Amino acid sequence: VATIINREGNFVDGLRQVQASIEGSCSILLMTDRCIYAARDRLGRTPLVLGEKEDSHCVALETCALPNLGYEVLRYLGPGEIVRITADEVETVSPPGDRMQICSFLWVYYGYPASDYEGINTEVVRNRCGVALAKADDCEVDLVAGIPDSGTGHAIGYANAAGIPYGRPFVKYTPTWPRSFMPQDQRVRDLVARMKLIPIREMIRDRRILFCEDSIVRGTQLKDTVERLYQCGAKEVHMRPACPPLIYGCKFLNFSRSKSVYDLAGRRAIREIGDTEEHLSEYADPSSERHAAMVARVRQRLGLTSLKYQKLDDLVSAVGLPKEQLCTYCWDGAEACKNCSRAGGGCC
Repeated sequence: VATIINREGNFVDGLRQVQASIEGSCSILLMTDRCIYAARDRLGRTPLVLGEKEDSHCVALETCALPNLGYEVLRYLGPGEIVRITADEVETVSPPGDRMQICSFLWVYYGYPASDYEGINTEVVRNRCGVALAKADDCEVDLVAGIPDSGTGHAIGYANAAGIPYGRPFVKYTPTWPRSFMPQDQRVRDLVARMKLIPIREMIRDRRILFCEDSIVRGTQLKDTVERLYQCGAKEVHMRPACPPLIYGCKFLNFSRSKSVYDLAGRRAIREIGDTEEHLSEYADPSSERHAAMVARVRQRLGLTSLKYQKLDDLVSAVGLPKEQLCTYCWDGAEACKNCSRAGGGCC
């Protein structure tokens, strides 16, 4: 990235060239002896927010970084926008584009609950996702719970909407363990996931428990969690992911990347069924027979009593932005065309 910037005559032209050259998300802060340049990636897949207080400005990915330092949100950078920041002012040196594809998974999974993205709070969206899951469900259970931490907000929304008690059959021990999706080695991911979840047997034994999970990416950690629940005496274990099955591996950010797309629980199920990639759009359609067969295969492999995914339309409604402003590639394969500003692919 630094090499690309240095090829141009000034920092702004260099940052523009980086934005034009990189397909994925590459938001940049560049500090000089006089100012800071902040550049959001071309399609705004990840956010940048400006903060201000007396005689000071700042820029961050997460709005939760601002209040305890005394900053107020000034505004969000637009997709592809570049600003020059000093203590006295924020100057736009390259205007934002008119096309945004912000990653929906910010609200579903890896965003911080206290943070807002595009002015929309993460925890509020997760509560709305849970409400949507409950409205589409009729499962009879004794307890609703979340896979901590990112499943918690979804579960609270589900429990409130369904009128079912919410509980914590797992508590999370985090001082020495990172986010479990971050390690690239599956063995390390499994170890992190297991060590940071501590079961409470009294909350599990002889109960029918419905868990809200942010997503099922590979499913290996979840399979171990389900086995532990049965070992602790659970009668039934139901799972309600807050987003649809991941069919397409993310090629813009790194959070769901694996050595193979077939590590994804959905794609692995499709391969085990014996089907090919030519029917992926049908597997992404929740009303299709192929989708039902894929979900049944994932449920069987994970050892769940029942499994029902969130519908994409309900997820988009929970976020509250128009679908064309959201990146939903990992669920439906839709992406912005590389040669123009429209979405969906194949538009040229």
